[in-house]
Amino acid sequence: MPNKPAAKKYLRVSKNKHKRNLVIKNKLKAIIKKTKEALEDSKAASKIEELLKEAVKTIDRAAQKKVIKKNAAARKKRVLFKKLRKVGKK
Repeated sequence: MPNKPAAKKYLRVSKNKHKRNLVIKNKLKAIIKKTKEALEDSKAASKIEELLKEAVKTIDRAAQKKVIKKNAAARKKRVLFKKLRKVGKK
């Protein structure tokens, strides 16, 4: 447990940041999972563009807020677009 006031404040701040980051990460995981499922399911063709747009937006926001690194964001987007191209060929 911190003794100094500044250390106590830092603990509070880091807990709040941790909560915020968890919310963003959970939303990110959920939207990516939903998009991947839609890409694999041929019946959900109408929702794919909408979900992909939302996923890219969420990934970019997470990278902007430094929840994930920019290269990780680029990799996640690349994987989604690669699956989209695969679906387009079928």
